[in-house]
Amino acid sequence: MGGVSRSRIPLNNERIYAPYKIAALVEVLAEQGIAPEQSLRGSGVSPEQIHDASALTSVRQYAIVCQNAVSLSCAADTAFKVGARLHLSAYGMYGYALLSCLSMRDFFRLGVKYHRLATPTLDIEWMEHPTEAVWMFPDALTSSPSRELKEFLIEQQFSAHVTHIRDVAGRDCSPIKACFSYQAPEHAHWYAQYLGCDCYFGQERCELIYDIALLDQKPQLAHNLTATLLQETCERLIGEAKASLGAAGAVYQILMSTPGVLPDMDAVATAMNMTDRTLRRRLLAENTSFAKIIDDVRSSLALEYLKTTKMSADDIATLLGFNDSAAFRKALKRWTGKGLGELRGRHR
Repeated sequence: MGGVSRSRIPLNNERIYAPYKIAALVEVLAEQGIAPEQSLRGSGVSPEQIHDASALTSVRQYAIVCQNAVSLSCAADTAFKVGARLHLSAYGMYGYALLSCLSMRDFFRLGVKYHRLATPTLDIEWMEHPTEAVWMFPDALTSSPSRELKEFLIEQQFSAHVTHIRDVAGRDCSPIKACFSYQAPEHAHWYAQYLGCDCYFGQERCELIYDIALLDQKPQLAHNLTATLLQETCERLIGEAKASLGAAGAVYQILMSTPGVLPDMDAVATAMNMTDRTLRRRLLAENTSFAKIIDDVRSSLALEYLKTTKMSADDIATLLGFNDSAAFRKALKRWTGKGLGELRGRHR
């Protein structure tokens, strides 16, 4: 039996996530005749922001929109519809890293490991048994204030999991069964219809169970080079506090979420809803600066590209925003003490 792989993510106010989940929910509610202004009430998110690539939102803001959906008497299958629309391509680096995994086992493992990047509303775990691979949701009854919201979040999460596995596998991969730790709601018939399996209520915990044979299958977009490149990017995004906390964390998230484009300080400050002067002051209070963060991001990406791609110095220089390859080579020497040829030879 494999050990438990888990992700522990608190509901929080950090505005570091693109509003793709909020947009999906607002769109589903709009189809029911519920205006975006009603759906977004109290969240601090405007209808214009939900399709703004530079807008940043928090887990709590998404939870507020979910609570609005419940309070507005949305259709009983709303959460399932939202989960079915949340394809991995909407998740940025996290989603593409999962799509390029070399096996479904890697997808299970990395889905948990990088869960911090997915606007998480619930903790997730997975365990490999002799005949089953099991997704578990240990905080399903503790992370939200109302029973209706708890069930809404679980329905959305289960539906999204089924959608993601289908995205990665390239075909329908229905679970063996789904278990829920609460009693069957009035709309219980929607569960089996969206999840594609038998559903059991009043169980010990919330679980989504797959046949163990799924883990050894190869995803349709598996690619060794792409997987390495994107997984290392995800590692940096979640591995250090700089990628998730404070003003510096928000800046890192913005810079790393747009590969090939490094926005200037004015653009980043605008995305964070503040002036560049305020951003400069907040970064100073955290003992860093925008220039230092840009330099760090360039350094990390440069080493990654040299390690995992065959791009030329000119191409890398362009991606990192250097005027020419000479400036890039000079920076590379400053970062590592080594020249381009030496680094390329080592990685080769």
